[in-house]
Amino acid sequence: MPIPPLGRVAGHVACLALSVWLCPFARADDYPHVPEPMVFDMMRPLGARQGELEANTLAMVPLSGPERTVGWAPEVEYAFADGLAVEVELPFEGRRLAELKLGLQGAFGTFNEGRSAHGVQYLGIYDRHHRRYSSSLAYMVAHRFDRRWSSVSMAGLSDIAAGGGRGRNAAILNHSTFYDASDDRVLGLEVNYLGGRDGHVLVMPQVHQRLARAVNVQFGLGAHKDRGEPVRPRAGVRLVREF
Repeated sequence: MPIPPLGRVAGHVACLALSVWLCPFARADDYPHVPEPMVFDMMRPLGARQGELEANTLAMVPLSGPERTVGWAPEVEYAFADGLAVEVELPFEGRRLAELKLGLQGAFGTFNEGRSAHGVQYLGIYDRHHRRYSSSLAYMVAHRFDRRWSSVSMAGLSDIAAGGGRGRNAAILNHSTFYDASDDRVLGLEVNYLGGRDGHVLVMPQVHQRLARAVNVQFGLGAHKDRGEPVRPRAGVRLVREF
């Protein structure tokens, strides 16, 4: 497995970490409590405290069509400072390790009298099949409307390239709306869009259920459409364990 692409990912992460670390607006107190999307996962909430550690795994499977391979991705997330978190993710396609991912998330602080917070998320991705490195960057805004309703919105670019090119700098848009049905259950609707030649649209209603103090399960059933393909049903589940 080539080492240079992994070093390149780590270099990008280090540079972004330094820039976020020096940001005068970054702090981790008084952040609104907003659930994390199931599909487009955050690296801990924006107001994460130093030392927070989480392991989780997302599994997604098409329920119709010729391709029924289960995609699943174990990952570990760690807040190494207030408002700063790093993630290592290993996406699989069936039994095959498809990609290596290393990411960083930084919080910029709160606004709107503490009801809103914003930050940025970077992902470096090495595709083992095509032996190719790519990166994505997304700006995030979380908002708490009232005791029950909240949302998270993300906008950014995938497969970033300074010079552009076919299929490069594709738009990433993700919006999730949440309703806190009880202290242990959250209902959500997540809409995910990826532009470019390999783009897709995913609409995923979901339920987040806390099973224990540090264990949470998220599951959903929605509709997925790849570019040029029909709409197909898709199911997903994420198991989360905090430490």
